[in-house]
Amino acid sequence: MDPKQTTFRTLMFPWLAHGHIFPFLELAKTLSKSNFQIYFCSTAINLDSIKKTLNHDDSNVVPIELIELKLPSFQELPSHYHTTKNIPHHLMPTLMKAFQESTSNFCKIITNLKPDLLIYDSFQPCAAKMASSLGIPCVHFATSGSTTFSFCHHWYTHKSYDSFPYKGMYLREYEKRNLVVHGGSIKVEHIGEGFAFGVFELSCEIVLMKSCRGIEGKIVALGPLLVKNQGNVDLETIHWSSQKGELSTLYISFGSENYLSKKQIQEIAKGLELSNVNFIWVDRSPKSVYFGVPVVAMPLKLDQPVNSRLVGEGGFGVEVIRDENGEFDGKGVAKAINMLFLGESGEGIRRRVKELSEKMRMEEQEGAFGVVEELTRICIKKGGKRGDSD
Repeated sequence: MDPKQTTFRTLMFPWLAHGHIFPFLELAKTLSKSNFQIYFCSTAINLDSIKKTLNHDDSNVVPIELIELKLPSFQELPSHYHTTKNIPHHLMPTLMKAFQESTSNFCKIITNLKPDLLIYDSFQPCAAKMASSLGIPCVHFATSGSTTFSFCHHWYTHKSYDSFPYKGMYLREYEKRNLVVHGGSIKVEHIGEGFAFGVFELSCEIVLMKSCRGIEGKIVALGPLLVKNQGNVDLETIHWSSQKGELSTLYISFGSENYLSKKQIQEIAKGLELSNVNFIWVDRSPKSVYFGVPVVAMPLKLDQPVNSRLVGEGGFGVEVIRDENGEFDGKGVAKAINMLFLGESGEGIRRRVKELSEKMRMEEQEGAFGVVEELTRICIKKGGKRGDSD
């Protein structure tokens, strides 16, 4: 079988969060340029967001077919809440329940499509089991970095965060409590054996990981997988920022799935006022270390505390200090901001971020080639040549 003459039909199935969907989508774009016919499965509201991105893609032709996953109907969960974006926090358990109960609908999709490969996410061990029962190889794509999974696996094995061998990675007491609260809403059915609902054990030979060696060391990484252009250019903001001096503007983004209290917003505002820097506060954007931008870390939930420790240990940002209850104030915010904008510490961080940005861009090409090669090998090994013969 000549892989260059073969098209591998690949079904991609991410969790319903934009922080998962868009890395999956960028991976889909990469694969679609290398003999992989992509079928991207999600709910209608998420597919609408994807359509907008595809319409503004630079190449303008991305052979990705969108397939709708229908969730069961719940009165308290209208279709515009079939995504984690902007969903009220109290409805998250309901969304997870609906997602888990959509198994029969996904079964119809994969049975009718008969793909050569399934790439699945963290909360879908049932999808992986389903694919395996049909003789379809399946590969897990982890959208968090290797440090987070290593840290969580240590807890899974030893039932303790405090004994993690690298002391720079730790959780404060209030973060441990918050993790229990937020993690409690994640109820996954039909789990496999082992760590993380069994999704690693169910993966065929390899696991794909959204990470960078420049940050996390010697791993086979896919790179940052960022959306390069979503087509939403704010000319007014660009004009405003162009009038400011270089490295004089702070960029603020907490994403579309994190909620700040009124008090937290007030303290951030105080910190901005005390620091006296220019700033832009946005709802969601891919801007990051990849673009040479240092990080002021303010972790809110789940894997964010570990990622924040990684920011500090990696030397490409600073974390806002909180008290023992997890509260922060304006002075602490201002102190973190000033560490980036003033003095030798800020210069060192900016220099480190520039180096990492260059490494990440170099890794991006290498990571794309590596993942195409590995997935092609798996498909060929399993005899998956349906695209040309159907």
